[in-house]
Amino acid sequence: MSIPPRGRSLLLAGSTIMSLLLLMAGCSQRAPAPAPPGTPAAKAAAAPSPGKALAVVAPVQACTSLTAADLTDIGGAGSKVTKADQADIDGRSVCQVEVTLAPSINIQVRMPLEGWTQRYMQLGCGGLCGNINMQVGAADGCVPSDSGAFVLAATDMGHQGMSGDFGYDPQKRADFAYRAQHLTAVATKKLVKLLYGQDPAYSYFNGCSDGGREALVEAQRFPDDFSGIIAGAPALIFQVQNSLHHGWLAVSNTSADGGAVLIADRLPLLHSAVLKACDALDGIKDGLVAEPRLCHFDPGILQCASGTADTSQCLTSAEVETVRKIYDGPRDPKTGERLLVGGPQYGSELNWAGVFVPIDAKQGVFSKQIVLGALNGLIFDDGKKDVSLADLKFETATYDKLRPRHPLFDATNPDLSGFADAGGKLMLWHGWGDQHISPINTIAYHEAVEKQMGHAKVEAFERLYLLPGVAHCGGGEGPSSFDLLSPMMDWVERGIAPGAFVAHPAATASQSSFGQPGGGKSGGKGDLPPLPAGVKPEDLPPLPSGEVATAKDAIKSPFLICPYPSIAAAAKDGQGVDGTHQTCGAPLFTEATPDWAGKDFFQPYAPRE
Repeated sequence: MSIPPRGRSLLLAGSTIMSLLLLMAGCSQRAPAPAPPGTPAAKAAAAPSPGKALAVVAPVQACTSLTAADLTDIGGAGSKVTKADQADIDGRSVCQVEVTLAPSINIQVRMPLEGWTQRYMQLGCGGLCGNINMQVGAADGCVPSDSGAFVLAATDMGHQGMSGDFGYDPQKRADFAYRAQHLTAVATKKLVKLLYGQDPAYSYFNGCSDGGREALVEAQRFPDDFSGIIAGAPALIFQVQNSLHHGWLAVSNTSADGGAVLIADRLPLLHSAVLKACDALDGIKDGLVAEPRLCHFDPGILQCASGTADTSQCLTSAEVETVRKIYDGPRDPKTGERLLVGGPQYGSELNWAGVFVPIDAKQGVFSKQIVLGALNGLIFDDGKKDVSLADLKFETATYDKLRPRHPLFDATNPDLSGFADAGGKLMLWHGWGDQHISPINTIAYHEAVEKQMGHAKVEAFERLYLLPGVAHCGGGEGPSSFDLLSPMMDWVERGIAPGAFVAHPAATASQSSFGQPGGGKSGGKGDLPPLPAGVKPEDLPPLPSGEVATAKDAIKSPFLICPYPSIAAAAKDGQGVDGTHQTCGAPLFTEATPDWAGKDFFQPYAPRE
């Protein structure tokens, strides 16, 4: 099926920002009636707004008329609008549209019937997708978003449910890899023009986890689709992430009898020791490890003495060995070559619970389920079924099996010249406490882009932000309430380049399924792959964000997040930026990411269809 001509838009996946600038004043059309006091729209209207001051545009035809829209030019025969009705969403009247593009890409679109300010935002999905999640993330306090001024759209990526079986179908593989998000953008823009009589002035994409991968795929494959991209915790090395990475975490914490070596109630002891050793290395003792690469913690200091009966305050030798494997990652048994560019970082320990460290010894390791779901149908090009974890070899030669689908699923092409030349802007963000995807992956991609394109050109269109203590797409002990959408709007629409921003404690962040697997219509964990024996949905890793954020030692103060490689430093006079006690300081770690077996995945490549 051919890909139709591309439209012009903006793509986002991201965090909080320090400056919100005035926007909505000066609309040329008559404004709608004021929102009732206390409603989200009323609160948003009282706050300053970013981006350009754009006129409010009203629909020029009825919502229900969209059912007659012809989408066969976009998705092929059978593509159509299946439903278009007025609905009330969070107290706002919208035209809610449901679309199916052939063969099985489902899309949901929400179009404001009042107050549309000519902007479109497309949302990514988490895990293996398979559902539609309309949750907006990394935009806490963004006025246009909070007031419902965006057209929103999201897709299930061409299949339903979290099983990886769709990977045996070449068309559904392509839909998940790249086609669904691109066609969602094209189809939604057509519907926008039909309803409002004009194209969006600006279009944005907001995604995390696989949604971050989807964001980068758009920038790399379809540089004219979006002008602003925010990619959070991107699963950009999909092939490695869902094989060697999670596979290693699973086998490292599995004993000879098949049970878990390390369980969740041991993690606070480990985490406390890490903080004692490494918290202050960044110059600020705050319960967070803001630069884990400076940390050289040895879990052996916690090993129980021989003959210890009460091991509650120490780790057994088996537990110490497991922790070392988790931190160190796999190496080729013959050459010692690193097989991963990075793994879980020091300071992330509490977030391991429910992912590769089960709640109790009777439960299986969830990372194993992630790997098995991907090995069967997605990762390898041989079409084999019933692939087990034992079939995954932790050796350099495995990369030869990962390479065939690398240019299909991965989003590691560092040549973003097409996107940059089109005026696109990119924000990358990642939590240092991520328990699913290593932030080192994102740093390695940032480095690869700079190596390919040069620092000066990259600085003109790309930023990377790292958030201490923040777990996968939110939550954790760190400051996971933030807004990257506002600075992105200012960058794209007004040419104001972003600098540092202030993130707020996770305990104040709203509950969110943003970027999390299974965060769709069913409301969360029910859409996940089959769980290990004994695991209940409520025992899974934090989905939504905030479960870990309630930890008693989570930070309570706002935190300054600086553009990489700069890092927050204590203000000399105690008066920092925007209510913090911090200013942006010089980098504390300047070494490049280590050499590893998959480094060629970050070289330019031709995408596979």
